[in-house]
Amino acid sequence: MWFFTSPKIVFGEDSLEQLRAVEGKRVLVITDPVVSKLGMLELVVNELKKEPRVIEVFDQVEPEPSFENVEKVAMAACRFQPDLLVAFGGGSCIDAAKGAWVLYERPDLKLDAVSALTKLDLRKKARLVAIPTTAGTGSDATWCAVLTDRAQNMKLDYFTSRELVPDYSILDPRFVLKLPREATAYTGLDALDQAIEAYVSQWRNDFSDGLALRSVQMLFEYLPRAYDNPDDLLARQKTQNAATMSGLAFSNSQVGLAHATGHALGAIFHMPHGLAVGISNPYVIQFSSRDAAERYSDIARVVGIKEESARKATGMLVESIKRLMVHLKTPLSLREAGISQSAFEQNIDILIEQTNRSTCAFMNPRVPDVEDIRKLFLCMHDGKEVDF
Repeated sequence: MWFFTSPKIVFGEDSLEQLRAVEGKRVLVITDPVVSKLGMLELVVNELKKEPRVIEVFDQVEPEPSFENVEKVAMAACRFQPDLLVAFGGGSCIDAAKGAWVLYERPDLKLDAVSALTKLDLRKKARLVAIPTTAGTGSDATWCAVLTDRAQNMKLDYFTSRELVPDYSILDPRFVLKLPREATAYTGLDALDQAIEAYVSQWRNDFSDGLALRSVQMLFEYLPRAYDNPDDLLARQKTQNAATMSGLAFSNSQVGLAHATGHALGAIFHMPHGLAVGISNPYVIQFSSRDAAERYSDIARVVGIKEESARKATGMLVESIKRLMVHLKTPLSLREAGISQSAFEQNIDILIEQTNRSTCAFMNPRVPDVEDIRKLFLCMHDGKEVDF
């Protein structure tokens, strides 16, 4: 038995107006310094002010937020006592808000002790609205959060609970119009990988499959347009919708080895998450194709690849993803991304260790052993084909 979990999703132009209808008299808006300075925050605050409310803003969320940073958000919430949390920003802001929400409502808990089986009893104090300003992570639709354990120099990729799904996801395309080209590329590749991994996951299901395939199809069509012409509102809206669809897909199935390696790369080399999983994705598809070629060939067909052989179709899919990455001016290997041979060799053992203990790796269609992971990282660094 399985469950499909989703927030209420409001999308399209003027979707921000939904904030008027969301109950809450004391509102804590959680964002980061970059979003705060771009002028978009004012739109959210002004919309909230159309109803009688008391509003406070916390705008110090870090990229790849740490436990310590989340605790600061929670302390702000404990002082202010909001009955509504509004997470406004990229995946980091939304994930930080999820973590702070737990600590605010359950100060007796430690985040690293929370599992999918932990009963949190959220929503006794506050509810959560997510308003993404990137088109990639899908955190506005998921029941997980990725936080960084600075002490252990690693990402915590198993902070999950179905109670963490936001009450509302508001997808206003105005907020992704200002997304820089590099961020457009990286977050879009993150969404693409989420959808692909959701479709081949060992926990895949009929409901996640449909969202995953349509998300891939939309990203191949509209991500290059959004990158080439940042003011293309239709392309922005479609990539934004596709990103949330990919979040719904993997949240109700699971991601795989590209995310396991991507989390490790982000923790050790502080690479943007979308860049890390974007580089990993083609190599992981090659590695996993031994056990999932039929599934990958389904994905190939929805992006226009006409090849009856599942293995050949999978190879053509990999080449199509690489062409997309070249279009987006994204490195195809870790070496191209600036990771030197010496830095790579110095850190490969910890990369392997973190990848090997990631829960994402065990949901991959082909579960790697330690030697597989080592070979995979070597291929990813040097840009070599995966043939083991």
